[in-house]
Amino acid sequence: MKIIYTKSSIYGVVSVLALVSLLAACSAASSGNDKKARLEKLKKDQLSLVKEIKKLEVEIAKENPDSASVKSKQVVVKELQTTKFDHYIQTQGSIESEENIQVSSKSPGVVTKVFVREGDVVKKGQTMAQIDNSLVLSGIEEIKASLDLASKVFERQKNLWDQKIGTEVQYLQTKNNKEGLEKKLASLSEQNDQTRIKSPINGVVDEVTVKTGQNIMPGQPAVRVVNGTDLKVKANVSEAYVLNVKKGDKVVVTLSDLKKDIETKVTFVGRNIDQLSRTFIVEAKVPSGAYLRPNMSAVIKIVYESFPAATVVPVSVVQDLNGEKVVYIATAKGESFVATKKPVVVDGVFDGKAQVQGLTVGDKVITAGFQGLSDGQVIKM
Repeated sequence: MKIIYTKSSIYGVVSVLALVSLLAACSAASSGNDKKARLEKLKKDQLSLVKEIKKLEVEIAKENPDSASVKSKQVVVKELQTTKFDHYIQTQGSIESEENIQVSSKSPGVVTKVFVREGDVVKKGQTMAQIDNSLVLSGIEEIKASLDLASKVFERQKNLWDQKIGTEVQYLQTKNNKEGLEKKLASLSEQNDQTRIKSPINGVVDEVTVKTGQNIMPGQPAVRVVNGTDLKVKANVSEAYVLNVKKGDKVVVTLSDLKKDIETKVTFVGRNIDQLSRTFIVEAKVPSGAYLRPNMSAVIKIVYESFPAATVVPVSVVQDLNGEKVVYIATAKGESFVATKKPVVVDGVFDGKAQVQGLTVGDKVITAGFQGLSDGQVIKM
């Protein structure tokens, strides 16, 4: 028997095959979805069971802490003792000299002699360099000669006037001439003094920038002199601490590069707040030392409040649970120990330590293994 396939019959077969394939795919997808849903349900059930087990363990531990079946957690504790605790401000500062002076010339001219070198110790008023003063010296010699003659004439005229010989005008003219020359001599002597570049302080020559033969102008830097015996540390402190810092506060100056600490006190607190940095200046004198140099950087700690007997714990043990600060301590229950949650108030955190209220001297603070603890959970130390 010969089978004849028409176009409509072919389309019908294809439609049936497509429907079968679609049903098979839907069945497979439905099976996959069922597995995923089941897996999610099992995970939720597992989480619920873990919570229920933990809850029952805590309840059993509270009711019977000596039970061998109760699972305990290993922790490390430290008995709380009072200790000295400082509240401080830490900032960057620098060492400065009260007398660090760049000495300049007062008179123009050519430098004829430099008398000092770097490292030389100089006294206040000591001449460190000389500017050409030949013209001034010539003027001084000329005035001195004229003054010598004028002084002699005045003395003779005065003797005559004392004897009522001569006129008063002659006496006054000679006196005026003599006094005028004395003033000119004083003026030239002052000009001559300004040709000398002198040290205004006792100190050490730190830098010499002037050279013999150099033409120098007034105000031009010539020699730097530093007094290394009068030093201070200077720093800028945030205006947030303007009410905390006061004169006399303890200061610890740390020179990191030299591995040295210097203890001193605040000697000056600025009254002005810088408009750009919003800081004020704080200064503290430091003792002189061969290792100290002006402009040396330092870290300073200003202790603005000190507690001789504070309750202090590592800041890491303070936990934030539902917006409440707590610390776990170990308390005895029967022959076992359980973790007890103690709410605390943190008064300050410095150097990885926290000053707290709410704990008592002798409390066994859990310092390790406190993560995940529950209030009343059995622990072993």
